[in-house]
Amino acid sequence: MEVQINTLTPELFLELYTSVGWEPPCIAQVKKALENTIATFTAYDNGRAVGMVRLIGDGGMSFYIKDFAVMPTCQSMGVGTILMDRLERYIKETIASGWAVSLELISTKEAVLFYQKKGFEERPCEWDGPGMFKMVCSE
Repeated sequence: MEVQINTLTPELFLELYTSVGWEPPCIAQVKKALENTIATFTAYDNGRAVGMVRLIGDGGMSFYIKDFAVMPTCQSMGVGTILMDRLERYIKETIASGWAVSLELISTKEAVLFYQKKGFEERPCEWDGPGMFKMVCSE
């Protein structure tokens, strides 16, 4: 298994995105999102892309995991762990010494246990409110 950084194309993004059953955005929207992404991580198994994740954020205090997808035929084979480990290593290598940053995400119900095993806490928790989001559409 190999992870490549910043090699994710819009076409490959859409292939992996739809492989997990998500409704795809248009390719122009994907191109714009990739242009504004801090880093992408793509897992390859024998040259075939089997998983991806995007890292977005401000580069100083907050990072956000977005579009974390592993092809269904490759789930529970360690692909997600390899991607997560590489993403976290990238953050540690990128931020200044002594900094602590927030790494956030919104999980699917099916992936909660995976993220908990990686040290993420559910929200709401004892000291914080729930993770929230809102979709905004053009007119």
